Amino acid sequence: MKLRNPKPFNTTRILQLIGALCFVYLFLGFMLLPCLNTLTSIFTTKNAAGETDPLAVIRFFLAGSMGKYVWNSLKLAILLVITVNIIGISIVLLTEYFDIKGAKILRLGYMTTLIYSGVALVTGYMFLYAGDGILTTFMKEMNPDFNPTWFNGFNAVLFTMTFACTSNHMLFLRNAIRGIDYNTIEAARNMGAKPFKVLFKVVLPTLKPTLFSLTIMTFITGLCAMSAPTLLGYDSINPEIVRLAGSSTADEAFPQARAALLSIILACFTIILLTILSSYERKGHYLSVSKTKAKLQKQKITNPFWNVVAHIYAYVLFIIYMTPVVMIVVFSFQTYSAVKMRRLDLSQWTLLNYFGKEDYSYLTSRGTYKTREGSISGVFSNEATLGGIQTSFILSIAAAALACIIVVIACNYIFKHKKTGTILEYALLFPWLLPTILICYSYRVFFNSNDVWYVFGTNLYYGDMVKLLIIIAYTVVKLPFSLRMIKAAFYAIDEELEDAARNLGASPIRTFLRVKLPIILPSVLAVFALNFNALFTEYDMSATFASTYGTSYAMVIQSMTREEGLYGYNINASGRRCASTVFIMIVSGLILYLVYGVGGRDLSERLKAREKWKRRFAWLTKRSGKKGATDP
Repeated sequence: MKLRNPKPFNTTRILQLIGALCFVYLFLGFMLLPCLNTLTSIFTTKNAAGETDPLAVIRFFLAGSMGKYVWNSLKLAILLVITVNIIGISIVLLTEYFDIKGAKILRLGYMTTLIYSGVALVTGYMFLYAGDGILTTFMKEMNPDFNPTWFNGFNAVLFTMTFACTSNHMLFLRNAIRGIDYNTIEAARNMGAKPFKVLFKVVLPTLKPTLFSLTIMTFITGLCAMSAPTLLGYDSINPEIVRLAGSSTADEAFPQARAALLSIILACFTIILLTILSSYERKGHYLSVSKTKAKLQKQKITNPFWNVVAHIYAYVLFIIYMTPVVMIVVFSFQTYSAVKMRRLDLSQWTLLNYFGKEDYSYLTSRGTYKTREGSISGVFSNEATLGGIQTSFILSIAAAALACIIVVIACNYIFKHKKTGTILEYALLFPWLLPTILICYSYRVFFNSNDVWYVFGTNLYYGDMVKLLIIIAYTVVKLPFSLRMIKAAFYAIDEELEDAARNLGASPIRTFLRVKLPIILPSVLAVFALNFNALFTEYDMSATFASTYGTSYAMVIQSMTREEGLYGYNINASGRRCASTVFIMIVSGLILYLVYGVGGRDLSERLKAREKWKRRFAWLTKRSGKKGATDP
């Protein structure tokens, strides 16, 4: 029997071996070991006598007030699923399914949550509804008995997050409903079904997979909420974990172990939900299939009463979505006194909240005037704000690029090696099993020591090293999303192209760089842009790694109002916060336009756009040539 020749130990195999060793090192050191350390810390707690008591934290949880944080998060997640699905489904139906006047304008208003989120969005709603907010002040003037603190706690968090979380519906459910075959709707109508019966019996069943996925995403978002509960004063799990992470045993009993227990509880909920989702996806779903698929046509609401109700409901939601955006943009050009008093002064417009710097003089308690130089400053002239922008920009762009590079290399390996590639794929999806706060908390505790042999005794939480730790956390959290998106792009690569390159003598590395990479590059750039967009305004992870060396842009925005006017500093913090929100909207809007506008066009649309710009350029050149010829 002829023996098989062993594969030559060439450059490709050496690179594969080095890559495998690096991945094992990174997976064990930055995914598995920190989380296992968090789990074991729960059962290694010592009591007052210095003895190890494995059940001390659990007894404290059952007897103390820790259970209320879990219940508060569960209550928020359950109710958020109901409210977000009601609002999310309705706005998609109003703009994509029913024939509503002004649907294009309504769609733009409903999609505003895509360009600002997190701390920026919450502060926008607080600008309107907080105790000193515009609408609250107006209601107080109209009715002196009106409670100015009504926008606080659970109701405020639920209201804010309901409208903040519908962005996923506008992205995913909108695409799903636009893909419905209109022939199925027409067939149901020909059989005598009324419009709303067609909606509930034909349309919505085909959307069940998407709706179920959105429900899971909404539930996890509510369970792991951070920005809204922190700013609006609601006791939930994530803010409590961050608070305990910064505490010590001198302040309260075993805070680190309590934070670890809450993180593990979040992880258990997440794993259960993802297990339910996986089992549900393995079942059959309704599909709308026909030989000749027809484009969906908008349905008219024939009943005059319900037609009027639908229009009123649509524009009321539009006002709710657009009011914070409009007010923030307008007040970002107002003086600091107008912003602080929440009173619009159309006679005074300024760019000070964006650019420039002024001194501020105030009367002290001793009756003397004191001047703070540069206390009134704009976004791009304030050192703290510029530092936050620079820090977030560098960390976000590094993490977004690193996640894309790792996933591109991994996907190339997965498609070549089925068995070991499956193990690699599940390893990259591992961060989806854990909440973000657990990963970040585990990093903060595990790497905050000089005894971690895995990183050669370096304290990654000390000084400027915390920036490296944040980049690693950002990258790990974005790996699953990047994998799902980029892996789909690899399916578009024709295997015959790779065979042709191999027959021409190209090495595997050269084939990848010259053949595969140009094909998937648009999708990779889109994933990079979306990752950067999400990380640039990220607050939850940066708050967990709270440090003077790693203060992100979102943390600077969050602290502006708290320090406004303190000892004569940051007098126009509210105005600068409005300008910062506008800046975030511009950056996010530009990214979304490049991804879903320019990047979403097919080849024919790109060629038409190119020809259009060529004609415009030729016309301008011709006009300038004629003008130059006639000039004396």
